[in-house]
Order: sequence, then C-alpha cells, then structure tokens
Amino acid sequence: MPRTALVTGASSGIGAAVAAALVRQGDTVYGTSRDPEKIAEPVPGVTYLPLDLTDDASIEACAAAAGAVDILVNNAGESQSGPLEELPPDAVRRLFQTNVFGAVHLTQLLLPGMRERRYGRVVMVGSMLASFPLAYRSSYTASKAAIKGFALAARREVSGYGVGITTVEPGSIATGISERRTQYVADDSPFRDEYDTMLAALNANEASGITAEQVAATVLRAIEARRPKPLYAVGSNAPVVFALRRLVPRETVLRLTARRHGLR
Repeated sequence: MPRTALVTGASSGIGAAVAAALVRQGDTVYGTSRDPEKIAEPVPGVTYLPLDLTDDASIEACAAAAGAVDILVNNAGESQSGPLEELPPDAVRRLFQTNVFGAVHLTQLLLPGMRERRYGRVVMVGSMLASFPLAYRSSYTASKAAIKGFALAARREVSGYGVGITTVEPGSIATGISERRTQYVADDSPFRDEYDTMLAALNANEASGITAEQVAATVLRAIEARRPKPLYAVGSNAPVVFALRRLVPRETVLRLTARRHGLR
C-alpha cells in the first residue's frame, strides 16, 4: 500500500540517504530542513517542509503540513562536544531540545494517526555513543541515550496497534559531521590537550567510517521489519563490539572506547 514518510534533517547526510531510499521504493516522502530554500542538493522526489525542532509552533506546523504520516524517521540533530565543566547551560538545553524534546513532540503529534490506522513506524536515529559513552561527548551521549530510552519504553504502548518504534545506532559515519559539530572548550582549558587528542581520533574515525547510504539501508530494514527489533546498530564493527559489551565488565568497555579515541 502507498505510504507517507516524514524524515527530519533530510537536506544532507543520513536523512537525505533515507529519504532517497524511501522515494525509490515508491513512498511519498516529506523531508525537513530549517530553511528548505537553502538546500544545496535537494533529493529528487522529496517535498521539503520547514522545521525548527527548538520551536513548538514550527513542529506543530510541520506535522499539520505532512498530514497522515505512516513512517517517521527522527534524524535531525546536533552533534556537540566539550568538557562537562565547560558546556554552557544554554547550549546543553538547545541540544536536548533539538535531539530529544523536539523529536518527542513530533512523535507525539503523529502517533495517534498511526494508531488509528493500525500501522506505523517510528525510527529514532541515535548513536553508538549512547551504548559506548566517550569522554568530552557527555551532552551528546546523554541526548542520544535519552531518545533511545523514550523509544524503548514506548514500544510496548503502541505495538498492539501495529506501530513499531525502534532506534538505529550508527557508529562512525563519513558524512562531514565533524565540520558541523558544536564545540565548547577554552583555549586555556586544563582538558585542552586530552580533548584535542580525542577530537583528532574522532574526526579520523568518522572520515574512514561507513557511508550515509549504509546507515539508510539499516533504517529501511527496521522500517520494513514485520516486528522491528528494539535496537539496530551499524558501523564501527557493531556486531563484535556489542557482543563484547555483553561479555566484559562495563569499566572495561569504557576503557576500550577511550583507547579507540586516543585516551589512555
């Protein structure tokens, strides 16, 4: 049956790749951007809607414009890093409004229609950092853990109505996100040297990471599953590292994650 999809943050990267994949399989696709008129390379076949996840009125207008949505991919977000001591409270609030509260609000607006039609798919695009926390990425890690928590807890509420909620956790992705990451660290910070070491390793991992299309393929697998799993992970040797996470102490996992990013 024809379906309608709404993909947030569809102007580039993972969102654009997911939107393109949905168009190819015949779905009607709406994508979002803060300013659709400024999108450099719009995805053919996608209708773009303005959306500012920090503005409730914008979220509500987007949901109204999209109408009856069968597939929601909450992909839009901000990547942020910095020592916990130096993260400005306003920046942390903005991050959570964008990555968590905005996505939750949009989901709340679209779930009733899915439930009434007895079909729907909601995919939260998270991060493997929610499962493997990393120093100097505390705010971003916490926001992705929060959105996963919403998804995990709400699954039971709507599964009986034919609605599946799941989270896709990508590892390192080569989408140029390192160029857009917001950073908060002082030049004379006592953490400066270690922060720079982490950031250099993080950027290198992302530069050699998987493609947005590979993540999109996993998102599509979650959407098309008859009974979507709670969590899908892709990239950064996900099958191996998640197996390791179940077998070794948490402290060991944290230490190995730090070492992968140059921290000893």
